[in-house]
Amino acid sequence: MVRQRTPPPLTADEVSEALAAMAHPTRLAILGWLKHPDDFPPQLVPADEVGVCLKHLQARAGVSQSTASQYLAVLHRAGLVTPTRVGQWTHYRRDDARIAAVADYLAHQA
Repeated sequence: MVRQRTPPPLTADEVSEALAAMAHPTRLAILGWLKHPDDFPPQLVPADEVGVCLKHLQARAGVSQSTASQYLAVLHRAGLVTPTRVGQWTHYRRDDARIAAVADYLAHQA
């Protein structure tokens, strides 16, 4: 039986970076959209397996590909999303454990 290791608690700097990433309305919306990957158009590899393709997030946000990439890069640096490459495309999924850790920090440390 493999035991899951509990990640260490987040630092104030990590929480601050996550909050800064979520401070932009479109980046916050993207996190919300990623909570329901099946709401996006079908993909070659299902979104519940690899995440949502950047092109679908870009279309829903109504921004350019470069802007969508920048938004996702900020969310990724903050640890809020995880990218997966499928061919030439990058797919993203939420890191719900990290999001919960941010909320837990705010509830108990802030």
